[in-house]
Amino acid sequence: MSKKTISWLMTIAAAGMIVFGIWFSGTQAATFAKGYLLYKADAVSAEDFAPKLQTTNAEVSLPDAEPAESLKDLEKPAEPAETGQLPKDISYPSDPQIGDLMGELIIPKLGASLPIIHGTDEDELEKGVGHYAGSVMPGQSDNSVLSGHRDTVFRELGQVGKGDEFIVQTADGTFTYRVRQVRIVDEDDRTVIVPKPRATLTVSTCYPFDFVGYAPERYILVADLVSSS
Repeated sequence: MSKKTISWLMTIAAAGMIVFGIWFSGTQAATFAKGYLLYKADAVSAEDFAPKLQTTNAEVSLPDAEPAESLKDLEKPAEPAETGQLPKDISYPSDPQIGDLMGELIIPKLGASLPIIHGTDEDELEKGVGHYAGSVMPGQSDNSVLSGHRDTVFRELGQVGKGDEFIVQTADGTFTYRVRQVRIVDEDDRTVIVPKPRATLTVSTCYPFDFVGYAPERYILVADLVSSS
């Protein structure tokens, strides 16, 4: 093979790589790949607390939650299996600033462990699950709101439904929540961030999951605190 032919082939290969790079960075492929990097696969053992919940584009009506657990139950330390045996050397700020890594979200149903970043602007959501700064910290009485992209950290959130659990670790401790309600609402529905009478975790992402482009709805999971340590 002549040097001229080799040079011509290398030029074509280089051009192809440039075109692929432009396509990759300008499509969902880059976002999707970023989501895989945010996951710490198999960080905890996946548990199937309930059958996969089937939903539609309308709000899902589910039975009300059982009466609030007693204070004794809320004060009961979570078992090691529930916390996913998280490392003890992680240090989170007690008063996080926007952009700070403030905790970790464990989703046993998915076997996923995700970083929680304080704030919900695009800069924060690119790094992990965003904590709405206008809501209380996880574990506190009232509504703590977490959000994430459906094509990165929450691409499998549709598999999580009533009866499944979220585990949140912050500087204040480890908190286990159980999902009691699933809702699908319009993107401008402000009921997602309203105050709650007891410790609640509200997790949201865009919906439908397979929608091409900007999704018009939100998939909402409302969970009650069941144990803390």
